[in-house]
Amino acid sequence: MSTSIYNIPVKSIQGEDINLNQYQGKVLLVVNVASKCGLTPQYEGLEKLYQDKKSQGLEILGFPANNFLAQEPGSDAEIQEFCSLNYQVDFPLFSKISVAGDDKHPLYETLTQAVPERIGEGPWWKDLVDYGLTPNEPPEVLWNFEKFLINKNGEVVARFAPDITANDPRIVDAINAELAK
Repeated sequence: MSTSIYNIPVKSIQGEDINLNQYQGKVLLVVNVASKCGLTPQYEGLEKLYQDKKSQGLEILGFPANNFLAQEPGSDAEIQEFCSLNYQVDFPLFSKISVAGDDKHPLYETLTQAVPERIGEGPWWKDLVDYGLTPNEPPEVLWNFEKFLINKNGEVVARFAPDITANDPRIVDAINAELAK
């Protein structure tokens, strides 16, 4: 499925209404983030990837979400302060949205429908089950820090499981391939 995300309205973390069309011609990595998750340290790797690749045309877009065990309870201002102080996040953050369930934001409806299956279903999925949790089945977002790769035309081209980190060769190679096009 070829679906452009450019005309979907979102809010910046400062509350400004915007469309993603300002990112046309860039390669995007869209990530649902959370401040109180075991995967929160991934902010560090995401920021490093952003600093390494932004001059080549990569944008990382962080969308805070509180869908999983209330691991993003803060306000937009609190989230922005946390990310700045703890991880020096410079990549764009957006206002908190829902990424799963009946109130799923249209952006995540588009992303999950475009690429319903994730790359990297590893042992982390089983850890969730071992903790007594019932992870979402595809096409729903599994957990915080799931990653969607968008090409320069606004099409979703890949989707990575939450425990696939920003320095994983599967992500890096996919980003490099899209940047080279």
